[in-house]
Amino acid sequence: MRAVLVGEAMLELSQEGSLWRLAYGGDTLNTAIHLARSGVETAYLSALGTDPFSEDLRTRWAAEGLDTSLVLDNPSRNPGLYAITCDDMGERSFTYWRGESAARALFDCPGIETALAQAESADLLAFSLISLAILPQSGRQGLLTLARKVRANGGLVAFDGNYRPRLWPDQATARAARDAAIAVASIGLPTLEDETMLSGETDAEAVAAHWQGLGCSETIVKLGPEGCRLPDGEIVPPPKSCARWTPAAPATPSTQVTSARACAAKRQHRPQSRATLWPAGPSCAGAQYRRGIPTEGEHARLGVHVSYLSHFAESRPSGYDAIVVVRPACQTRMGEQFPE
Repeated sequence: MRAVLVGEAMLELSQEGSLWRLAYGGDTLNTAIHLARSGVETAYLSALGTDPFSEDLRTRWAAEGLDTSLVLDNPSRNPGLYAITCDDMGERSFTYWRGESAARALFDCPGIETALAQAESADLLAFSLISLAILPQSGRQGLLTLARKVRANGGLVAFDGNYRPRLWPDQATARAARDAAIAVASIGLPTLEDETMLSGETDAEAVAAHWQGLGCSETIVKLGPEGCRLPDGEIVPPPKSCARWTPAAPATPSTQVTSARACAAKRQHRPQSRATLWPAGPSCAGAQYRRGIPTEGEHARLGVHVSYLSHFAESRPSGYDAIVVVRPACQTRMGEQFPE
């Protein structure tokens, strides 16, 4: 299986005492790294500059196992940047410098037609509402066209409804983009909290009905600490196995809190199987740790099974397989090896 993730990765500054630490993050990048660590052939479709920071990002991603051949060069732009600050209660806030980032001009980069042609053959294409938000209208249409071609070629398209109000001029524009993406997706991953902010809907059943009504039949509604709602309406709470994992040190204001992204895919040849979803991170007993992407050893301690859509076929009878996407807010420190 070959997966292609589309989006923007940014440089990240986080404060620890009087020092600022440099890391990188991005919603679809975090998913891509988890997939690569789990043995899935994964490419990242994005754009970076030709500056030293961009080159370092490429090197780090390749070391994680990502195929960076679809990360295009934009010599006139650099990666976006954001800084994390915490108040006395440990609540995080973000300051962004991303208006002229390379990823925003992805569809204007040299080599984009070749990259899109390679992405069309993906078994799985995944992107988020943030992926659309950073693009101009022409880029959004280009990404949706790519999704349609992947579907036409027999691949799956997963769409995560990550809503960040500051990235959109108004809610109406964001809703229109979300609905257009839902219509080309085969698997939907809305978060109830985001849907409430975007449309005022507070009921998971209604959210699922809206997404399914637009054609995204396999819609899994993420419910935070309550787990997730499967396409058949079953609510799956976080597994008890996650509660057995505790952080190595107490949480601090700089602690990175992860978030789970769970989804289910239909199982081939096993129509009677039931879903066993494994939402991970703080959705499981509020686990907290400093680094957004845990090591493989930490995956095992968390009871995390990251095999994003690795069991599927063109013809899939009813029933669900256990699939999990862990996509935390990333904080992968440059040049630092995570301890086991």
